[in-house]
Amino acid sequence: MENKKSKNGIIGLAIGDALGVPAEFKSREILKKFPIITMIGNGSYYVPAGTWSDDTSMTLATIDSIITTKIINCNDIASRFLKWFRNAEYTATNETFDIGRTTLQALAKFEQKQDDACNCGETDEYSNGNGSLMRILPIAYYIYNKKIVDDKEIYNIVKKVSSITHAHEISILGCYIYVMFSLELLKGKDKLEAYKNVQKIDYSIFSQNTIDRFNRILKDNIQKVEEEDISSSGYIVSTLEAAMWVFLNSNDYNSAILEAVNLGEDTDTIAACTGGLLGIYYGIESIKDSWKQKLKKYEYILGLCDEFDKII
Repeated sequence: MENKKSKNGIIGLAIGDALGVPAEFKSREILKKFPIITMIGNGSYYVPAGTWSDDTSMTLATIDSIITTKIINCNDIASRFLKWFRNAEYTATNETFDIGRTTLQALAKFEQKQDDACNCGETDEYSNGNGSLMRILPIAYYIYNKKIVDDKEIYNIVKKVSSITHAHEISILGCYIYVMFSLELLKGKDKLEAYKNVQKIDYSIFSQNTIDRFNRILKDNIQKVEEEDISSSGYIVSTLEAAMWVFLNSNDYNSAILEAVNLGEDTDTIAACTGGLLGIYYGIESIKDSWKQKLKKYEYILGLCDEFDKII
């Protein structure tokens, strides 16, 4: 059962995040000339090598909430997001950076206690960045270990957790697809079989307009798309497509995660989302030791994952 442990996906995510931080906002053209080939510091932010961003911080805050409450408690999760944002808890270097606009607006609403956390997320069409996708992986582990198999129940959990910050249906569906795909991988399915199973799911709970946004994943074959047609922007549909495209075309963690980073633009989140899938599939032992050694607070993350596994 070692491959089912949360450290595989969570460390996979954190290392992807840390590899991507120095390259964030760089174009694919620049990264083709000067690719990221290992874990470095500085670059887009003045931070040391191995520093992860909001993706990992919010993922760890979610895990810590579940450890403490033993359930999915959106108000508690949001309170921990505020501790990250205001007090730099759950950060790599005791410094908060790279918070998204939609996340910031939702947390401000919650901080002012305008509503329950699950009602604070932004609902407009232009608030469909990848800010809930990047932190949804712990929910897949929770659902898998709690043996929750009813699709409607899974949907309701994902909807609540995404809606803390991102409440539009497009964001919820993106998170739902990612969680369902992660669950197939946790069940030990081959990556292509897992993908086919995700395509067979009944998505009719979502509007047709929203489903159509994900046609390249759900109806076509995202694996077969050419690289130049893969966007690496912060739009949740693009991020999910990029993560699944890299993963489905991967042969190992280390080369694939660098491919994710070198797609450019929103490099930390693309690589974090890809790294979560790669970590589940290939395992923590497949990741370069030098990257694990450089990752900030590596032992802290491992310890949190061990506690998480005991609770769930």
